[in-house]
Amino acid sequence: MSHTLGIRQAQKQKTRQALLDAALGLLEEQSLSSLGLREVTRAVGVAPTAFYRHFRSIADLGVALVDEALGSLHPMVRTTVSATRGIDERITRAVELIERHVATHPAHVRFIARERHGGVQPVREAVQAQLARFTDEVKTEVAKDPEAAGWSDEDLLMLAQLYVDQMLITSSLFLDALEESQEERERVAQVATRQLRLISIGRRHWLD
Repeated sequence: MSHTLGIRQAQKQKTRQALLDAALGLLEEQSLSSLGLREVTRAVGVAPTAFYRHFRSIADLGVALVDEALGSLHPMVRTTVSATRGIDERITRAVELIERHVATHPAHVRFIARERHGGVQPVREAVQAQLARFTDEVKTEVAKDPEAAGWSDEDLLMLAQLYVDQMLITSSLFLDALEESQEERERVAQVATRQLRLISIGRRHWLD
């Protein structure tokens, strides 16, 4: 019995992932608000009623895509901004992480860039919740730096938000350069590195 249940659970998970993958592919050409349930199930080859075994609605599927796109990044971000590393190493690692993630998951990055301000409220809120979590995680790490001594909680949060916003900008720049030459991608990396260093220089002199 348990073996049969295991097979059924694996098949259910496989179908759920297929629905997510199909939706992500369709979203390369349209926004989530225009995506139809039947489009997704047709792409997977299942009946429309099968969709509801996995998601309550297209918006619910969109929230799952947000979790898939951003949820796995939290451990990497925490490690990258860890106060055990010097600032230059952190910046270099952050830019490398962003470039690698964009190259590996361009469809997810495009989805987040589009739906962050899109017309589906639960998805917008899910993106904002993930970004707020990133901000809190970055704030926790930068607060451990000796340079953070004397900083107010409000200013630490502002600094963390600056870093997260800059990472989003850098993601968009790498996405735009995805089909460009290696020289252009290197230029994007150099600019992103300089911009993050500029924030860090301002940080060192903030209490002045």
